[in-house]
Amino acid sequence: MSKPSSFSDKNFTYGPVWKQIMSQALPLMLAQLIQLLYNVVDRIYIGHMDEGNSLALTGVGLTFPIVTLIMAFTALFGNGGVPIFSIECGKGNDKRASLIMGNSFALLLFSSVILTAACYIFSKPILFAFGASNESYIYAKEYLDIYLIGTIFSMITTGMNGYINAQGFPKTGMLSIVIGAAANILLDPVFIFIFDMGVSGAALATVISQAISAIWVLHFLFGKKADLPLKKEHISINPTITWDILRLGTSNFIMQGTACLVQISCNTTLQNFGGDLYVCIMTVTNSVRDIFMLPISGIVSGSQPVISYNYGAQQYDRVKSGIHFNTFIGAAYTMLAWLLVLLFPKLWFEIFSDDIQMSYQGAQMLRIYFFGFVFMSFQFAGQSTFQALGDAKHSIFFSILRKAIIVVPLTLILPRIGFGVKGVFMAEPVSNILGGLACYLTMRLTVYKRIEKLASEDENQRTSPK
Repeated sequence: MSKPSSFSDKNFTYGPVWKQIMSQALPLMLAQLIQLLYNVVDRIYIGHMDEGNSLALTGVGLTFPIVTLIMAFTALFGNGGVPIFSIECGKGNDKRASLIMGNSFALLLFSSVILTAACYIFSKPILFAFGASNESYIYAKEYLDIYLIGTIFSMITTGMNGYINAQGFPKTGMLSIVIGAAANILLDPVFIFIFDMGVSGAALATVISQAISAIWVLHFLFGKKADLPLKKEHISINPTITWDILRLGTSNFIMQGTACLVQISCNTTLQNFGGDLYVCIMTVTNSVRDIFMLPISGIVSGSQPVISYNYGAQQYDRVKSGIHFNTFIGAAYTMLAWLLVLLFPKLWFEIFSDDIQMSYQGAQMLRIYFFGFVFMSFQFAGQSTFQALGDAKHSIFFSILRKAIIVVPLTLILPRIGFGVKGVFMAEPVSNILGGLACYLTMRLTVYKRIEKLASEDENQRTSPK
């Protein structure tokens, strides 16, 4: 067996696998809950503003594709390196793991500067291409102009926080998000209402909060508490390591990138068939989806370093146990979430706005959108396993399949063949069922076969005469 990493007290090869996963997942879930509040609280305050009301919320919703695109590059350069970082730690290759982390940081810094400049230059044509009307553009531009200042802080926080969790410090990783989110929640009403800055105030509160989180993350990674600290001499772009990060991170990038593509196609189609009201309904629907996806996202995020580490340490039975746990807990939770949406659809819209018409129309759309939500658990279980084991080929394919191949065409076609705005909301459940099952079944057929082959080879090596 390979030599374990030097931080043996964070060794994931000991103890029940489900406990290891939950010890990672629970702090991550709390962190992601706070992260969600980080984003959702802006929308809640903006939706209840005295002036603008749902139109202001529509404007902020139009910026989502740009924000998602920034997160796609964060996932590409940051999250793309975490699984191979964990695998190298499991093998005991601490120096290479440190180089991977430094390379990720350099890529995040460089890309954040390029993205900020590009978004400022092309913001107007981009927002109109994404479904803005003359009225909603005013609010979208007002929010985006300030939000983009925090791009570098956002990318550092999200991209590098995974390296804290991968070293076995989920509570510290949780605090990275909690500190910034708490600041955002406190600052939002101050800037929006007390200083009467409206949408600009919401964006400014977010930027300040992102900066606080970024400082916390860097303070830990450069400090003495990290088992593998971020070293200045390792902050560089190495072609070989960059290729490894891109190879695996491409899956994360495509997942976020296709989400961006879906948001664009949804907004533009809804603007054509329903106007600003339905663009706003989709903004709230996406927020509700984010709320309900949080626990399962936390579980699979917590499982990835555990599965990656055990795979690197050749503990294949523990890898399978991690996959089983992800599948069971994910299916049980998503079934419960689906039930809550079916029973209380209007409640979720009333949280975000006082607009009665939006709540009435939105409740109907929400029920359609969440139909078959349980199948998302299979997509998560399969996708996270491919990512944890460094299987870029399958991970990339299923990222493209669900969003780009299924959702986008249906979003564009269904409204034009008689379903109207309902067709946009119908595309999601169809993709959940088809994409989720295809991803999970393929994972079971390919990953288990590979694991059994590797386990057999290890057994033969141990029993063969020396």
